[in-house]
Amino acid sequence: MSVFSIVWDVFAIIILVLLMMALVVVVWMYIADVRQTQHTIKRNYPVIGRFRYIFEHLGQFFRQYFYAMDREEMPFNRAQRSWVYRAAKKVDGTLAFGSTVNTHQPCTVLFVAHPFPTLTEDSASASLVTVGPYCREPYTTDAFFNISAMSFGAISRPAVQALSHGAAKSGCWLNTGEGGLSPYHLEGGCDLVFQIGSAKYGVRDGQGHLDDARLKSIAEHAQVKMVEIKISQGAKPGKGGILPAVKVTEEIASTRGIPVGEDSISPNGHPDIRNVDQLLDRIQHIRELTGKPVGFKLVVGGTSFFDDMCAAIVHRGAREAAPDFISLDSGDGGTGAAPQSLLDHAGLNIRETLPLVIDKLKEYDLKGRISVIASGKLITPVDVAWALCVGADFVVSARGPMFALGCIQAMQCNKNTCPTGITTHDPSLQKGLDPALKADRVANYVLSMEQEVGVIAHSCGVREARELSRRHARIVTELGQSVPMDEFYSKAAEQNPVFRRPD
Repeated sequence: MSVFSIVWDVFAIIILVLLMMALVVVVWMYIADVRQTQHTIKRNYPVIGRFRYIFEHLGQFFRQYFYAMDREEMPFNRAQRSWVYRAAKKVDGTLAFGSTVNTHQPCTVLFVAHPFPTLTEDSASASLVTVGPYCREPYTTDAFFNISAMSFGAISRPAVQALSHGAAKSGCWLNTGEGGLSPYHLEGGCDLVFQIGSAKYGVRDGQGHLDDARLKSIAEHAQVKMVEIKISQGAKPGKGGILPAVKVTEEIASTRGIPVGEDSISPNGHPDIRNVDQLLDRIQHIRELTGKPVGFKLVVGGTSFFDDMCAAIVHRGAREAAPDFISLDSGDGGTGAAPQSLLDHAGLNIRETLPLVIDKLKEYDLKGRISVIASGKLITPVDVAWALCVGADFVVSARGPMFALGCIQAMQCNKNTCPTGITTHDPSLQKGLDPALKADRVANYVLSMEQEVGVIAHSCGVREARELSRRHARIVTELGQSVPMDEFYSKAAEQNPVFRRPD
């Protein structure tokens, strides 16, 4: 018998065995389907009905890569992601032929190109901004684009390491998120903003209350430059952080001060902060305790909160009572896990609230005292330049740096199955994320952002990004024509006053 015949016989036997195994599996699925009562389709159409669920699962991936146009996807379209990928990899960022943006679409931002743009030799570095000028340790930085809050636990160890080193290389700050301060945040040597959520992770006592000694110990790290109290998050206002039990490893539990292997659910609000006066009291207490600038983060819901807060600050005295900064999140912000009802329909968009908050602070003469940080889907130079034009002092982004880390928008952040290793604690998936390489890409992304926002500024005739103002941009109206940004927002505030007291 020839070798070929032997190989052919073995191959035939293997095929026969596989076919028999497949038949057994099909029979098993048939019996299971007709006997179960949970899924009507599977019971009425055994085996074949299973393909419906498979196609439903795969549909989102096929739409992302094959069917959706470059600017159709949500939450981020292919054009946005592609810009971040190119910036992170330092590849050619130019495009050919023409824009694919519909510039007649209402709310499109158009920058006012100056007939005599700023020449390269006349450009300047971004100006310095000091946050908390009356603190014992004020924070001064020229970085207008920084990395927003992502908790250790929500994201993985190598992801935090890459972000820490990348932030240090680019000179921006990194917000720790509400999951506490880990050694990996400190590892890169970057500036840090320590966030305190409603569960007080990392600075809590046995009852979940704020432990002053723990907070003071964390603030003694020279890298911790500011402290942020998270009142609410854009993707889930009125709901605390959600970390599934499968992601609560021993290391994460130790960092947070919680039990291992149990769902980590933050309270939906701070029990010790139930009104404006308590918020200002808490800010003042933490500032005196740590010596660092202290502010708060929230997503605006359209109430009289800002009038009440500003009036209270003026009454108490802006120097002592005012928060050093306010981080404004957007109702369409990101998260690792949130109920769909809040994710889709709670909170106002940053495009509506940022100009209103800036104007409200100016109305009470507090804008110079309180720095404003804008957050929420601001991942491209146009987004950042828009926020600076409106009046933000800083812009922060979480999902932009996630794309720089290699995120493919697989929408599995709430599970432990992230294919890129960013939001999983599965070692077999984390191994694909090289912290050293990704740190360079995070730094490239931040530096490219600063450079391209500078290009926009120079086109508008100013020397650097922080010189951008509302006179340097126009907004397209529902008629398809543009109006000056300041005029657009003034009319919008008159027609729909967000900050008004309920009847």
